[in-house]
Amino acid sequence: MTLRSFLFVPGDSEKKLAKGAGSGADALILDLEDSVAPSRKALARDMVRDYIAAPRTGGSELWVRMNPLADGGLDDLVGVVRAAPDGIVVPKADRPADLVRISAFLDALERRDGVAKSIRLLPVATETPKAPFGLAHYHDTPLPRLFGLTWGAEDLSTALGASTNRDPSGRWAFTYRMVRSQCLLAAKACGVAAIETLYADFRDDAGLRHDCAEASREGFTGRIAIHPDQVAGINAAFSPSQAEIDHARRVVDAFSASPGIGVVGLDGKMLDIPHLRQAEQVLARAAAIAGRAGARA
Repeated sequence: MTLRSFLFVPGDSEKKLAKGAGSGADALILDLEDSVAPSRKALARDMVRDYIAAPRTGGSELWVRMNPLADGGLDDLVGVVRAAPDGIVVPKADRPADLVRISAFLDALERRDGVAKSIRLLPVATETPKAPFGLAHYHDTPLPRLFGLTWGAEDLSTALGASTNRDPSGRWAFTYRMVRSQCLLAAKACGVAAIETLYADFRDDAGLRHDCAEASREGFTGRIAIHPDQVAGINAAFSPSQAEIDHARRVVDAFSASPGIGVVGLDGKMLDIPHLRQAEQVLARAAAIAGRAGARA
């Protein structure tokens, strides 16, 4: 399933939960972690479970960001699995073994609640100093529930004691560019989605779109949103343009016209098999997005 936009929604806010349903996001992340005060965790858990169990509107997948296992995360899973969320966002994942452990809990809870074994996992895999060292091991760890990998800078900079995670030009500082690249490479090695981290200035639509376009060119397939106004820009940036679709079709047609040939010419350029594979990926992604739009209609 192609998911371009993941919109964070505080799990204890009826108003924001209702607004999220009409946001157009491919997925909502119903948050039980950072956006919920400790005194409201139990309330948020109940609200999120009821929200997921209610008849769905808007077509968004419903994911839940749990708390870390050491800080109430198991209670979150026990509370929400019976409603059958589409996925769980795992914060502060240090290593693949954390996902193996959570998968085992999900196996048991799904059996308990009679829920199909379909809940997927999206770890935030760079939030602690240990976590980047675990990224190299995701591809050789059996994790059938793994949907993708995403990264985050805010918790990591806090853990490092850094005064900022940006350089003087406003770009990510080296440490954060490094873990971002590691996350992208690990996702591609696993054959799963690579989800870009949030863009903090939700009023800067032009900056968001520029940043998303750059992330898409690099290979990220979607992005976290923190405000409904960011969803349209994210969805557009992570969807192939009509020009890209048309070019991909011409590339595929050129190879189809010369079966058994590894190199073809198009518009004065030589194209080989990697270009064909890239074109096929563009068309497959466009078809998946169109199918999702059709299902929403």
